[in-house]
Parts: sequence; structure tokens; C-alpha cells
Amino acid sequence: MPVKFNHTIIPAKDGGESARFFRELLDLPEAPSWGPFTNILLDDGVLLQFAELPGVDEIQLRHYAFLLDDDLFDRAHARLRAAGVEHWADPGMTAPARPTPSTAAAASTFSTPRATPSS
Repeated sequence: MPVKFNHTIIPAKDGGESARFFRELLDLPEAPSWGPFTNILLDDGVLLQFAELPGVDEIQLRHYAFLLDDDLFDRAHARLRAAGVEHWADPGMTAPARPTPSTAAAASTFSTPRATPSS
């Protein structure tokens, strides 16, 4: 059997809010959630599980990369702008507010509400 990525737990100050942010940003449907997890199911079957971790006051920088077609990228980028979400063209957060081409696609780095910067 080939090795496939199944799921990851993403620390969040508010798991429901963080999951909702990504669902709305990326046009994803709601997924079944259980226990301490609010879940998002990606098209390839990978599960993102947002969880509030006890005893964690600060959430460290995380990097998540999603492949989007041009149309969805443009819609997601427009949503970031409309919501006033600060975002950058690079993971180093030095080129504000504009996507730039990367090796495979356009890239945008942004801070999620009450969570950590993502790209």
C-alpha cells in the first residue's frame, strides 16, 4: 500500500472559528467533527483537525501550503482583502498585500483570526 497523508492536528485558540475561517476562505463543506476537534476534509481526503490545546498560551508560527486553481485562489485572495486580513506575498512577511508567482503557483501568507500566521 502506498503511503498517504491522513490528518494533522492544528493548534488554535478557537478551533471552531479557525476551521470556519478556512472553510469559508477555501469553499470547503462542513465535515464531521468529534471530541476536541473541529475538522475540515480536503478534496484528497486529508483531514485538518483544529483543536484548542490546554495549557498553550502562545501558538507558534505554522506553515500550510494548499494547491488551488487560479479561480479559487483569486476568490480566496479577494476574501482576505475584503475581510481586512493582513497578508503578504512571501512567508517572510516582507512584501505586503500582493500575491506573487512561486515555483508552482501564486502564494499568499496571512494571519488567521486569533491564531497563527499561515501560508
